[in-house]
Amino acid sequence: MNEIELTHILFVSTALFFIGVYGFFTRRNMITMLMAVELILNSVNINFVAFNKYLYADKLDGLFFTLFIIAIAAAEAAVAIAIIINLYRNYKSIDINDADTMKF
Repeated sequence: MNEIELTHILFVSTALFFIGVYGFFTRRNMITMLMAVELILNSVNINFVAFNKYLYADKLDGLFFTLFIIAIAAAEAAVAIAIIINLYRNYKSIDINDADTMKF
């Protein structure tokens, strides 16, 4: 059975990372910025799983880190969506330039 080389996996992970960074810095919509952060976290997950498979195939450390990152990303997405909904209720927009004042 042919296995995928580590360089191919790292190329996909790097592409996802830079697409996420580009999306985060160029978009002004909060939802697309949140999706860009999720792309960055997914590229990190791919790296953890790939390096775990190729360097320490008998251990599961990379997989446990990946599960931890997925849990953190889910919590981060829930909090971010709650903030975005609250900003939309107050400003009627989810553009990052419109949300320049934060009140508590």
